[in-house]
Amino acid sequence: MVGILSDVGNVREINEDSVGYYKAKDRSIYVIADGMGGHSAGEVASKVAVDLTIDYIKGLSNITDLKREITIAVQKSNEEIFNLSRCRKNLSGMGTTITACLISEGKAIVANIGDSSCYIIDKNNKIKKITKDHSLVQQLVDNGTITEEQAKKHPNKNIITRALGTNKQIEVDAFDLNLKEIRNIILCTDGLTNDVAPEEICEIVLNHTQEDSCRLLIECSKQRGGRDNISVIVFEGECKDGRNFTRE
Repeated sequence: MVGILSDVGNVREINEDSVGYYKAKDRSIYVIADGMGGHSAGEVASKVAVDLTIDYIKGLSNITDLKREITIAVQKSNEEIFNLSRCRKNLSGMGTTITACLISEGKAIVANIGDSSCYIIDKNNKIKKITKDHSLVQQLVDNGTITEEQAKKHPNKNIITRALGTNKQIEVDAFDLNLKEIRNIILCTDGLTNDVAPEEICEIVLNHTQEDSCRLLIECSKQRGGRDNISVIVFEGECKDGRNFTRE
């Protein structure tokens, strides 16, 4: 079972987040994106990113190298968004984050650009962030200028240093996952993580179905302000337990 939900939040007029997934016998792909740009440009960028990434994976006859295929999928999406922004004036300067998880034959890989996150909940019920933000604040943390605690309230928290569609070429970060050690995988935009702590995400996901987890996480974020669009995808790893509500 997959929980997937996107919400405009309490302040924004347009939802520039996009979410999607595709699941077949031999593969599954889950994608989340947070668009940026004037007017509806961010909405266009994120939708192109999600749709093209999924379409590329769907169209493969077989998958032998997960890292290679997810990287190509994201790079093709980057090229399309970059070309659209150059050809259409109303889309000029648009871009988007992307975080995607590709699973095939018991193997999994996560790719990301920007500051949308992938978390896993392991067999010990502990939550861990897999991706690393491409953001100004993350750079400040890495070089010791500010602490992790200061980063949470930093005024430039929304400035990202790498985005899909802003350059012709893009570097894609990729992370291998051991599905047998994972209960749940969570993909989310920063509209969630700006207001809801990882430990709270963990508690909600462990105690509810995937669908209910998405709804409750978004409700929690909106209760605390909901200043941004909020999107979440929750799905299972291969580490099972007795929680019947997580069974497919």
